[in-house]
Amino acid sequence: MYGEATLRQVEAHAREVAAGLDAQPEIPVRVVHRAVATSPGSIRRIALDANASDACIGVIAWMHTFSPAKMWIAGLSALQKPLLHLHTQFNRDLPWAEIDMDFMNLNQSAHGDREFAFLDTRMRLRRKTVVGHWRDPGVATRVGTWTRAAAGWHEAQSLQVARFGDNMRDVAVTEGDKVEAQIRLGVSVNGYGVGALAAAVAEVSDADVDGLVARYEEAYDLAPALRAGGAGRESLRDAARIEAGLRGFLDAGGFRAFTDTFEDLEGLTQLPGIAAQRLMADGYGFAGEGDWKTAALVRIAKVMSSGLDGGTSFMEDYTYDLAPDGPAVLGAHMLEVCPSIAAERPSCEIHPLSIGGKADPVRLVFTAAPGPAVLAAMLDLGDRFRLVLNEVELVEPKEDLPRLPVARAMWKPKPDFATAAEAWLRAGGPHHSVLCRAIGTEAFADFAEIAGIELLVIDDTTRIRDVANELRWNQAYYRLAGGL
Repeated sequence: MYGEATLRQVEAHAREVAAGLDAQPEIPVRVVHRAVATSPGSIRRIALDANASDACIGVIAWMHTFSPAKMWIAGLSALQKPLLHLHTQFNRDLPWAEIDMDFMNLNQSAHGDREFAFLDTRMRLRRKTVVGHWRDPGVATRVGTWTRAAAGWHEAQSLQVARFGDNMRDVAVTEGDKVEAQIRLGVSVNGYGVGALAAAVAEVSDADVDGLVARYEEAYDLAPALRAGGAGRESLRDAARIEAGLRGFLDAGGFRAFTDTFEDLEGLTQLPGIAAQRLMADGYGFAGEGDWKTAALVRIAKVMSSGLDGGTSFMEDYTYDLAPDGPAVLGAHMLEVCPSIAAERPSCEIHPLSIGGKADPVRLVFTAAPGPAVLAAMLDLGDRFRLVLNEVELVEPKEDLPRLPVARAMWKPKPDFATAAEAWLRAGGPHHSVLCRAIGTEAFADFAEIAGIELLVIDDTTRIRDVANELRWNQAYYRLAGGL
């Protein structure tokens, strides 16, 4: 529109912006420049190339100068990857004494981005908008958060979840429509007989078991019964054999998440405890009782938080401390909490399990480190998936828990216990969740936006009346948005 000289400047500036973002440590993926698009055909080609590239997890769009947005209709209609609209400009400060109309025509992101945003809105495109100068660390942080959500979405498109056995019998919230999950989220969920897992476990060599037991001895404080010569030493070897067989089965099938259930353990000597914990620590998704939605969400959150401190784990609201000086939630599971959230070196122990009808299982015991975290959970409402998220503060238990033989976490939910619990229950939030200390609300909100699924956030600003209204409005919106 303004001539070749202007376009050459736009190209040079765009390369510099892309390189600047690519160099930011807050952005965990590569930011790659693409040639300035000046026609409907070139824009559509960029979109098609992005769709076809397995290495591309999303597209960042920025209007350096004015760009008539009708040129974007074909490209944006074709785009299947997540979209971020970066509302920035090349220069940070105005060169007051030198501004002329050439400068104004070149540096009019304020104009061009409004035209682009209108078309996005008119086309009802899901996208994230980040505003600020591209060298601002806050901008890099928000772009980086979106790239993590885009990476989680990219993972979901090819994620395979293996279910050993079915859901825990008669439980409602862990059920769901697996076909709809693959259509909406890309996640493929398939069941396998526990006998197939037992066969993989039986094939594990004694040498592999010896090597895994040695790693247990190096990484954890073994209870006396599990040390060499102890009464439970053979149970430790059985647990190691289950871990090796389970890991081999998952890797051979390309599975990055899995479920099991204590009600179906045929052929296994014990419920996988330390095996599930260590696999989660290595990035696999897991949930108990056949809960494939939570297993998938654990894996997606692991990918989204890759490289960050804090940890991510399968979790369950178990019981409450309702003391008047500040109620709190004690979370745990039968065995399977990920050691990535541990405050201290885990203890490797063996204790009876009153359900399942198998030998006493080996597990890691620890307490989660204190600090801010989020609990996220996904439920299937029949006509849509809903993501419920509660911001929480992990705290140290008031007293020791010497007789509690499982890993655990204690937290105070925001804005307060009663409001958070009522909001969670009104939303139908499940008892299984993902506890994440590494990423927060914005990353999960970005993921929900990319996926087009409902999100209910419970935080410092939550009020029950607002929650009730939001749930009603969401029901109407998603019913209309999905078609009659």
